[in-house]
Amino acid sequence: MTALKLTGVRKRYSRRGAWALDGLSCQFPAGSISGLVGPNGAGKTTLFSVVCGYLPPDEGTVDILGGGPFDVMRLKGRLGVLPQDAAIGTRLTCRGFLTYLGGLQGMSGRDAEAAAERALTDVLLHDRADDRAGSLSHGMRRRLAVASALLGAPELILLDEPMAGLDPAQGRALREVLGSLHGKTTVIVSSHDLDEIERLCDYVVLMDKGALIREGSMAEVTGRGELVRWDLGPGEVPVAALEATLPGCGFTLRDGALLFEAGDEVDLDEASVAIAGALSTAGIPIRGVQRGTSLEESFLAETQEARGS
Repeated sequence: MTALKLTGVRKRYSRRGAWALDGLSCQFPAGSISGLVGPNGAGKTTLFSVVCGYLPPDEGTVDILGGGPFDVMRLKGRLGVLPQDAAIGTRLTCRGFLTYLGGLQGMSGRDAEAAAERALTDVLLHDRADDRAGSLSHGMRRRLAVASALLGAPELILLDEPMAGLDPAQGRALREVLGSLHGKTTVIVSSHDLDEIERLCDYVVLMDKGALIREGSMAEVTGRGELVRWDLGPGEVPVAALEATLPGCGFTLRDGALLFEAGDEVDLDEASVAIAGALSTAGIPIRGVQRGTSLEESFLAETQEARGS
C-alpha cells in the first residue's frame, strides 16, 4: 500500500525558469520511514510544498493517503508537517502552542492537552511545557516544531531537516521516537545528513534536478542484500578456492579489501560463514566487514551516473 504517490509532477517558479520538479514520479510505502535525499536545489522542499498544498503543481498528479491531492478538510489531523524554516510564535507556552494546534485539528480541549503532553514528552521538552516558546534555545524551538508535526498521531508525517540544531543526545532521542512509529504511520524525512537517514530509514528516494534518480528499500539502494566488503590484513587471499566454494558469485580484490557480490538465490549469511572460514584457514586477519555501501557512496554513484559523469 502506498501512502504518498507523485506521478509526472512538474513545478517551476516562473514561466521561463528552470523546473524545480521535472516530471517527478515516486511513491512512499505506507508504514515506512522514508528518506528523501538530494543535493541543494534537487527539489525536496518544493516536493513537500506541493504535497502540502502550499504550491499547486503545473503538471502531474499527487495522491495522499489514497484520496487524491491535498484537501484541508479531508487531511485535517491526518497530515503532520515540519517545514524547513518553521516559525513558532514566541508568546505562547510550549503546552499552549501545541494545545492550540490540537484545537485547529478538531480535538476537544482535553484531547488537545493530552496530545500536547505526549508530543512534549516525545521530544524531551516536558520540563519546559510552561515556558514561553520565545525563551527556548534554537535547538529546543526546533524540537517544539517537530512536536507540532507529531501532534495527534497523524497518518503521514513530513519532516524537513528535523535534526537541524539538535545535539547528539537530542538527535538520538528523536531518532528513537521516529523509529517507534515504523509500521504505525508513514514518516518522510528530508535531510542532507545521509548517515542519519541511513540509520533511521528503511526506504529512500534519491532526487537530483527535480527528477527521480532511484527509489527503493535501503537494502536495495545500498546493496546490503548482495554486497559485502571484507577489510583484510596481509596474506594471499584464496580467491580461486572461494570461487569454487561459491560458484556464481563475484570476488574482487581492491585496496586491501575483498569485495563479494552474491549470486542469485545465495544466502548472504551462509556465504559469509564460508568466506570467513576460508580466510581463517588461510591465516588472513579480518579487520572489518561491511554489508553494502554507505548511502552516501550509493547516492554519489547514482548522481554521477544520472549526470553522465
